[in-house]
Amino acid sequence: MHTILGSGGAIGLELAKALPQYTRSIRLVSRNPKAVNSDDELHPADLTNRESVLRAVEGSEVVYVTVGFAYNIKVWQETWPPFMRNVIEACNTHNAKLVFFDNIYMYDPTQVGNMKEHTPVGPTSKKGKVREQVANMVLDAIQSGKIEALIARSADFYGPGIKNTSVLTETVFNTLHAGKKANWLGNLRYKHSYTYTPDAGKATAMLGTSYDAFGHVWHLPTAPNPPTGKEWIEMIAKELGVEPKVQVANKFMVRILGLFMPIMKEMVEMMYQYENDYVFDSSRFEQKFKMKPTPYADGVKEIVAQDYQ
Repeated sequence: MHTILGSGGAIGLELAKALPQYTRSIRLVSRNPKAVNSDDELHPADLTNRESVLRAVEGSEVVYVTVGFAYNIKVWQETWPPFMRNVIEACNTHNAKLVFFDNIYMYDPTQVGNMKEHTPVGPTSKKGKVREQVANMVLDAIQSGKIEALIARSADFYGPGIKNTSVLTETVFNTLHAGKKANWLGNLRYKHSYTYTPDAGKATAMLGTSYDAFGHVWHLPTAPNPPTGKEWIEMIAKELGVEPKVQVANKFMVRILGLFMPIMKEMVEMMYQYENDYVFDSSRFEQKFKMKPTPYADGVKEIVAQDYQ
């Protein structure tokens, strides 16, 4: 049994689509799980509850954590550590392997221009410190022999069918499509990597079904040579058939917007990702698994074809 904790999100959905290539025993776990494949097992659960996590993991060979808690630092601080503690306990109790879908918030902000699996960890943001804490919980469990696990890391992501969990979708695709100016944080001249969600789902399935992938941190396949903010907007606008109009919000403006929009308040401490080149290197995964990531232009074309026609 391959169990996805947090099956309703963008990554959980793509992972569920990819797993039938490797197994027909798939359990989808969320508050209100919906089938992706005809024979999926649906398991409603409150993943903030220890007993619910233990029951959800029982009988699993591999457990994938793709859950996304509300983008709020207080929620993260209160929810992520106990959740991960419960998942590790459940995997240990039921002899299941763990695949943790992670982000890159824990990396040293001065190193985001060239992120690899061995990039130094040294977060300055509160959210980054939470991610460092939970990643260390997984790494410590591996080192101690408590469980078999791996960490699969993604850059910011984009992809078809994403409603409200992708910054690029919210600030560029949706606004341009609505005839408004795109919103770009920080500075238009910096490069910014995005991981294409179908690639992330396929790659996570590959990792979870590859014995020798466990015990390591992996960067999921992400196209090289990312566009700058200006190039992202021009590429998306061209595909949508609109003018590439844009307004840029610096940190001061984001702070002001945060007085009225809670999500923007949460973005202030993450602005360093838009005030420098943000380049994610997945060459190690690509070489090991012989998988090339989707080119950015192809990803944009597919998103527009599926979501904006």
